[in-house]
Amino acid sequence: MSADIVIAGAGIGGLTCALTLHEAGFRPRIVEAARQLRPIGVGINLLPHAVAELTALGLGDALAEVAVPTAEMAHFDRHGNRIWAEPRGLAAGHEWPQYSLHRGELQQILHDAVRDRLGPDAVRTGTALSSLAHDGDPLRITLRSSATGARTTEYADVLIGADGLHSAVRALLHPGEQPLPLWNGIRMWRGTAVGKPFLDGRTMVIAGSNATAKLVVYPISRRAERRGDALLNWVAEVRVGDPGPVEGAAWNRTGRLDDVLAHFTDWRLDRLGLDVPALMAATGEILEYPMVDREPLERWGSGRVTLLGDAAHPMYPIGSNGGSQAILDARALARALTASHSLPAGLRAYEQERTDPVNALVLAMRDMPADRLLQAVAQRAPDGFERAEDVLTTEELDSIDAAYRRTSGR
Repeated sequence: MSADIVIAGAGIGGLTCALTLHEAGFRPRIVEAARQLRPIGVGINLLPHAVAELTALGLGDALAEVAVPTAEMAHFDRHGNRIWAEPRGLAAGHEWPQYSLHRGELQQILHDAVRDRLGPDAVRTGTALSSLAHDGDPLRITLRSSATGARTTEYADVLIGADGLHSAVRALLHPGEQPLPLWNGIRMWRGTAVGKPFLDGRTMVIAGSNATAKLVVYPISRRAERRGDALLNWVAEVRVGDPGPVEGAAWNRTGRLDDVLAHFTDWRLDRLGLDVPALMAATGEILEYPMVDREPLERWGSGRVTLLGDAAHPMYPIGSNGGSQAILDARALARALTASHSLPAGLRAYEQERTDPVNALVLAMRDMPADRLLQAVAQRAPDGFERAEDVLTTEELDSIDAAYRRTSGR
């Protein structure tokens, strides 16, 4: 079935959705509120099942050119003592790698593919959704120019809200929802800096506890790796406030070095080859962000309108799920539309397939059992330890495995 489909949002989910719908014979076009698509952001992880979907779209070679295939994720205490680790991607027996790469490079790969396959006008920037009349056929959509404020009316058979945490489409579909995202009290700082490879050059390190201070570091550039360097993505997490609705949650908000460095002044993890203060000081731009999500929705859309990615299910950045789940959404949506006798039936089939699994992930992220155990290690052995088994029981160590199985699956 051919249909004219408008996608609000040119992020990872929206671009993947456009590529998949085009492949299936639909006519997708994207409207994006930002006036220019730039390769902004920091690192992102793609789980093997998301890599498989992008490879099926013909993007496997482009990903392999820029991304680092992550081989291991390992937890350490704040002194660099190893607590627990597991293989990832190919090293764990998956058919596809887990990739770590710069979010901007991933978005660029997707955007280039959309332009090549759908044409140069497939993504219209500087165009925000203003209102929606979805009680007729076709849909009547009002768009607003981000530059001039001028409004235009257009028509479409389907509207997909892939417009992120502050989704305009979600707000129109669910006007009674709490308008602000929900903060868990943890502040995150993020950045990238060129450094030396550490450990095997393919490990994601998680050290400390976010009850006091926690650090995540991993390499994200295959090009830097080929030069003998490492482009290191780092994320610092510190609990600084009480949970509740929060204003100002934006991925591109600039943070201050002094604010984050105050929590990591003496973090020199010699065993891992990481000088954390030096890494942070070498960072060109630091981003600051509250760890937020929203309450899961029982239904995402209505009629010929639905949601996708963070617009549908924003979640904490645990288990490498945000971008991966948006990609899985996009692929599932196209399959459901192709297989259904009508567009509304296809959208509901998509939601029935995806809502329960991703809502369960949102709630699993909130539980954060691995972080509770990292906090227990910090409390039981504040000055370090020789063996993890002297600090955590076998059952506690096994529970970390179980927690990541819950948060790293489909």
